[in-house]
Amino acid sequence: VQLQQSGPDLVSPAQTVALTCAASGRSSSIPFKYWNWLRQGSDNRLEWLAAVDFSGREYYSPAFKSRTSMSWDRPKDLLTLRLSSVTPEDTAIYWCLRGAYYDNAYHLALGQGTQITVSS
Repeated sequence: VQLQQSGPDLVSPAQTVALTCAASGRSSSIPFKYWNWLRQGSDNRLEWLAAVDFSGREYYSPAFKSRTSMSWDRPKDLLTLRLSSVTPEDTAIYWCLRGAYYDNAYHLALGQGTQITVSS
């Protein structure tokens, strides 16, 4: 499966940023285990934000739960993350990551990453 991300480059403080992750490819129809959002800031610390499983159950990091929401468009196989009330501390590279088991192995697909800069 291939994951293609999209999102804005620059966001003003207090705004809500929406990131999308579109899945495609032969294996995209195979049920996945988890579809995740992660980020890495300037301190190089990798943070997990949220995930959805194939049943549609959503999981959120306690650190971000109050500011994050997701929506999964099943027909389009498109996952959207919304992060509200952003501050400069939310400046980071954001990735989507999806794992699925097929062909006797667990496969991970990673989006290309989206650099989000929060600045006025």
